[in-house]
Amino acid sequence: MPALFQTHQIQGKAGDGPNLLITAGIHGDEYEGMVAIRKLIGSIDNNNLRGRLTLVPVVNESAFALRSRTGEDELDFARTCPGKDDGTTTERVAHELSQLIEDSDYYIDLHTGGSIMQVDPLVGYNLVSDSSILEIQQHMARAFGLPIIWGTSANLDGRSLSIARDAKVPAIYAEYLGGGECSHKGAQAYFEGCLNVMAALEIINPRPPSPPPDLVVEDPRPSSGHMQICHPSPMDGYFEAAVTLGQTIKQGQKLGHIIDPLGTDTRPISADHSGRVIVLRSCPAVKEGDSLAVILETKSI
Repeated sequence: MPALFQTHQIQGKAGDGPNLLITAGIHGDEYEGMVAIRKLIGSIDNNNLRGRLTLVPVVNESAFALRSRTGEDELDFARTCPGKDDGTTTERVAHELSQLIEDSDYYIDLHTGGSIMQVDPLVGYNLVSDSSILEIQQHMARAFGLPIIWGTSANLDGRSLSIARDAKVPAIYAEYLGGGECSHKGAQAYFEGCLNVMAALEIINPRPPSPPPDLVVEDPRPSSGHMQICHPSPMDGYFEAAVTLGQTIKQGQKLGHIIDPLGTDTRPISADHSGRVIVLRSCPAVKEGDSLAVILETKSI
């Protein structure tokens, strides 16, 4: 059976080393990582590479073709892993990716807020119970070089990182803006971040150290990191935000409001806790239950 997505492998000639897997396009409307991986494909010199680099610029080609978070079967890839080898398109792609992750030594998964959300640039990881793996993930996250580091609950299943968790593969993910556009600054930050992690893992030669993060938060509470359940819309309508991405706000502060099409019903949305706005809906049209914002409680470690 032909591969369900295009994979580019670079075998190093500079000595033995690990297999690092880097993916983008888990969701079809997240573009910065795709650009960064294309740039990696064109930039890596295997004479200076130790081990093997496996690159997948667009995992979910069905969703990419539809310019959508989901593919033709409307399944969210990040709820579908490990998938099925005889299932729907998304299930089969999830199965194939899961095998790639299990065969890797380290994993980086590049995301954005897609076409409807924007995310404050951050790098995250699961707070796995194995302290040795957690330490490596913390090292990878700091090396990547984004301003926010967020460690979250390891109990969320169906995701690429839950496959890595079960296979005991150290893994991080990154988020950078979104909103239906491709930030060239974000794509470059992803390119540099991947190189920084490769240097930290001694896959390539050393690079200048990354600047320290502005904020490091580890939140082990169940469902921390589940962005799609935060501040749900109370009804269908039009969302007008009253805050900006990256803003620090207080519990009870107005995040915005939902208005019905005729403007006769307006519902205020208030922050359920204090912290930094790290995710904010950029698409005004909402359905009842859609997430409107994520606030990171800023108790640093």
